[in-house]
Amino acid sequence: MSVDVAYAELGRILLDRTPLNAVLQRVAELARDCVPGADEASVTLVQGRRATSVAFTGNLAVQLDERQYELGFGPCMDAAMSGQNIVIRDTASGDPSYPGFSEVAARAGVRATLSVGLAVPGRTVGALNLYDTGGESVVTSQARDVATVFAGHAAIALTNALAVESTRELAEQLQRAMVSRAAIEQAKGIIAVQRGVSPEQAFSLLSRRSQDSNRKLAELAAEVVDAVTQGRATGW
Repeated sequence: MSVDVAYAELGRILLDRTPLNAVLQRVAELARDCVPGADEASVTLVQGRRATSVAFTGNLAVQLDERQYELGFGPCMDAAMSGQNIVIRDTASGDPSYPGFSEVAARAGVRATLSVGLAVPGRTVGALNLYDTGGESVVTSQARDVATVFAGHAAIALTNALAVESTRELAEQLQRAMVSRAAIEQAKGIIAVQRGVSPEQAFSLLSRRSQDSNRKLAELAAEVVDAVTQGRATGW
């Protein structure tokens, strides 16, 4: 796949209709297909000092990522934390910065690795990791240039996807809040009728039971509404 086709494919992803995990998986697949010498690819995201492989094209990529997480350092973690490009040119010869990981990668059949930071304004969110198992090299200047430019496009797509996901999550939270509020209002009315009190007094009774039972107000309200809907006693 040509680089231009990969960029166009990234641009066609409908972020408002595509789940975040699907966006990440497509980023990994496009990277593998367009970067010369890349046989496997993965995407690492970081939160604080914690790194996680959130997408990968095969078991080899995720196994080598996980090995780095176990060790607490490695090229993909360093790229994810720093936003820089980290290269291991020849795992068989070893790399003084990552001797243990180089040995593990060589035994797994990986000849070279390239990890590129996914940087967005003000911070680095993760890394794109590329593994070369033979044939064309993933660490040539051409491959590095392609990977760097692709990572820039991928970081933009990722940032937008995260923003959409946050917006979607906020909308879901607001929807849940609205449903909870509606249930509380309904429960107030039910309790007011059954206890012969005002809606304000009914709310006080509901709040007191919530505190005494250490249960959420919305949860108790939903039980009252469900009981009436199903023709059961409300307990009030």
